[in-house]
Amino acid sequence: MALRFEVLARFNRARAARMTLPHFVCETPLFMPVGTQGTIKGLTTSQLEEIGCQIILGNTYHLALRPTSELIDELGGLHKFMNWSRALLTDSGGFQMVSLLHLADITENGVTFQSPVDGNPMLLTPEESIQIQNRIGADIIMALDDVVKTTTTGPRIEEAMYRTIRWIDRCIAAHQRPGEQNLFAIVQGGLDPVLRDICVKALTERNLPGYAIGGLAGGEDKDSFWRVVAQCTAALPEDKPRYVMGVGYPLDIVVCSALGADMYDCVYPTRTARFGTALVPEGVLKLKHKAMAEDIRPIDPTCACMVCRTYSRAYIHALVTKDAMGSQLLSYHNLYYMLQLSRDLHNSIIQGRFPEYVLVYSFLPPSPKRLFSLSFMLLC
Repeated sequence: MALRFEVLARFNRARAARMTLPHFVCETPLFMPVGTQGTIKGLTTSQLEEIGCQIILGNTYHLALRPTSELIDELGGLHKFMNWSRALLTDSGGFQMVSLLHLADITENGVTFQSPVDGNPMLLTPEESIQIQNRIGADIIMALDDVVKTTTTGPRIEEAMYRTIRWIDRCIAAHQRPGEQNLFAIVQGGLDPVLRDICVKALTERNLPGYAIGGLAGGEDKDSFWRVVAQCTAALPEDKPRYVMGVGYPLDIVVCSALGADMYDCVYPTRTARFGTALVPEGVLKLKHKAMAEDIRPIDPTCACMVCRTYSRAYIHALVTKDAMGSQLLSYHNLYYMLQLSRDLHNSIIQGRFPEYVLVYSFLPPSPKRLFSLSFMLLC
């Protein structure tokens, strides 16, 4: 095992921890930007270090297609390939069973994709997924799981959950670098509490370095989403990191952290930036609106990022409709916002003021959704 996880402070189920990985010592709760093909669109690795990024997520499926894991391995691994000295996490390729379902055929052996690059078939088995990730060399690698949308009903949910359990043993057997890379298992089971319990119990018996909660953020209502997170975090080991996959809305991260989760990832901050939208404490700010054309204020007067210290809303408005620089500046700001949220959560737990922080966050602005989230956290 190449991971040490130390809980530094708690408030009820919320916890602030130090997670030591081969390439970096991280503080949780933490948000991981998604660099699908070894890059965050529009940002350099120096800029990511500047804003406090601790872990970047890479996509196994896409990296295997291009530039290929063999080339990355030949060039010294993904850290050297992308010039990133801090931690990396690679997913297993399982999510593409949902996002590229029209190109995928799922069997007990694995999943066969039709390559979006050249149209050729690509068989991704649990063994192949781990072998690809071993070559890429990330600090944390994910087991291949059978992923279905949470809005799916019927026997497919149970089938996917039991297949995920069977596949974890194949992933463990294929893992050749346990002293350098940490294999995380992924809890499946849809919105069914019985299936989630079965999966958690089976996976924790394998005593892996960490665990993820998968199959969420796929269209289910917030109440169901948070209740699955609450159930899984309560059952997962206290001394291992807990990763809620695909979660990137700030409010969800606050709620999930209150429920005992530690790690999150999502394309939301950078994807929404490319549509001209900034994250602010009140929610979102749409820089394409005409009202921004003569607004000389920064995106967020309370934000200390380079963009807010340097540029006005009017300037960015002029860019987002015509120039790629606009989306780059917004991506920088949005990721800074998410990473600062992570730091604020960590520090509020360490300093014993997590309830006050949640109260301030939940009431800015006052809305039914935020008030419900506060009530939910207090009840749990």
